[in-house]
Amino acid sequence: MMLTTRGTGRGVQRSLMMAATTSSSIISVRATTPSFETRTVFPNAGSSSKLSRVSSCLPSHRGLHVASRPSDLVGNTPLLDLGNMLKSHNITNGCKLYGKMESLGPCSSVKDRLGRSMIDDAEAKGLITPGKTTLVEPTSGNTGIAMAFIARERGYKCILTMPETMSIERRMMLLALGCEVVLTPKETAVPGALVKAKEILAQLGESNGYMLQQFENPANPKIHRETTGPEIWNDTDGQIDIFVSGVGTGGTVTGVSQYIKGSPEHDCAPLNPKLYTVAVEPQEQMLITAAKGGEKIGPQGPHKIQGMGAGFVPAVLDLNLLDEVVPIHSDEAMQMTNELWMTGLPVGVSSGAIVAAALKVCQRPENANKVAVCIIPSFGERYFTHPMFAPIKEKAESLVKQPLPEPFDNTEYGFATPRG
Repeated sequence: MMLTTRGTGRGVQRSLMMAATTSSSIISVRATTPSFETRTVFPNAGSSSKLSRVSSCLPSHRGLHVASRPSDLVGNTPLLDLGNMLKSHNITNGCKLYGKMESLGPCSSVKDRLGRSMIDDAEAKGLITPGKTTLVEPTSGNTGIAMAFIARERGYKCILTMPETMSIERRMMLLALGCEVVLTPKETAVPGALVKAKEILAQLGESNGYMLQQFENPANPKIHRETTGPEIWNDTDGQIDIFVSGVGTGGTVTGVSQYIKGSPEHDCAPLNPKLYTVAVEPQEQMLITAAKGGEKIGPQGPHKIQGMGAGFVPAVLDLNLLDEVVPIHSDEAMQMTNELWMTGLPVGVSSGAIVAAALKVCQRPENANKVAVCIIPSFGERYFTHPMFAPIKEKAESLVKQPLPEPFDNTEYGFATPRG
């Protein structure tokens, strides 16, 4: 097998090892000559893959990149230069900011990685069986969607519990994917959804139901050590200085930091032990700040940043890896989300919160000429019923049709006169 890598230095060797042992059934072939040839690609691909050999008669500029199932499209998201955001906020110290575009996953969020990782892990351990096991999970939305599409792909029934504040788009996505959705009181946030999920699991019985436990499952940070971290390291050519991520389950910020800073427990040699890791949480729910010994700012309670601030400090979050926690108020997150949309980047409100925090960090004098990467967790179309889009929704609903020019007779289309 021939692998082409990006990046230099210490990250490449680890990435090569990871690529050589991956179970992904994505097939990538580049023909170097126009002659007929057959190559074996990823011979240890997953059992569902029927494509282990590819015959090609392609010119040198052609290539194949074929996935055998939707979940094989997870990962390998690009970085986007957010220099326009730095410029619009008058940050001219030479700091560079890139967004890791997790919104481009098959179900449009960073949680696609988590859903696949947890289900792959449970299947490998014989804990779940397609056609028999019902997956039950509390979720704030995107993890549920990731689980739902993979459950549908592989033949699992899925029941998801979520706070009633989650957008109608998320509910519709889950229902369209064949899930059963159970809403819980907004006042109890994710902990309330967790209690309800445990009740449903008890009713199903141990032999019929299984909870993947995203907030506790080691497969959560593991997927980010094995994929997200190496991708960021290679795509910045090992030059990353600052990493900014929101905290939902805590898996992304933990796994990426373990890979780059190093984690002897997980056989990760340090690539850049001086990486500055920034966690972002809602200002209205500063539990991580408090857990790190900081003081809360302003009133604490419900917030509007879906996908962050679960109402407790997740077990998979390694607080020791966090160099700073930046609180962002929901109003500031919504304003920044709107700014991102106005640059042509449709993202969710959690992306707005993360970019707002990243800009605060980038503007500091000590971060001049450094390289920062922030996570862009999800696509914006999933949030149209979020309060921030209320004015847009009202405008869309108030639009009226306009008359057509001659020779059309507009009375045929409901107008009072031929010309409207």
